[in-house]
Amino acid sequence: MTPKISDSELEILRVIWSNDGRMMFSEIVEELHAKEFTWKNNTILTFLARLTEKNILDVQKKGRRNEYIALLTEKDYVGQETKDFVGKMYEGEVKGLIATLVENKLISNKEIEELKEYWEKNKE
Repeated sequence: MTPKISDSELEILRVIWSNDGRMMFSEIVEELHAKEFTWKNNTILTFLARLTEKNILDVQKKGRRNEYIALLTEKDYVGQETKDFVGKMYEGEVKGLIATLVENKLISNKEIEELKEYWEKNKE
């Protein structure tokens, strides 16, 4: 089971995942600031330390600099979170999730058609 990840930790992970799963600390800071996050370096270091403690990131020294490496892929994380959500909210029944999406107009006809195509292409 994947440890719980805060929204702030997830933002940092998204930055790292979008850069092939590994980044230097200075690159993480630069990209977060480009996305208009105003966290101070110490705050970012705290989030990185938490992710390292949870074994979601590894940190390696490169001279005097730290490189952070994702040990958990975005695909694996999203898959586990989705499984947990469907289990909790719909007792494991994906049909309930899809019904909610349709009833609340959270899915377009185009997306439904794309899902049908995906289903036909990938069903066992």
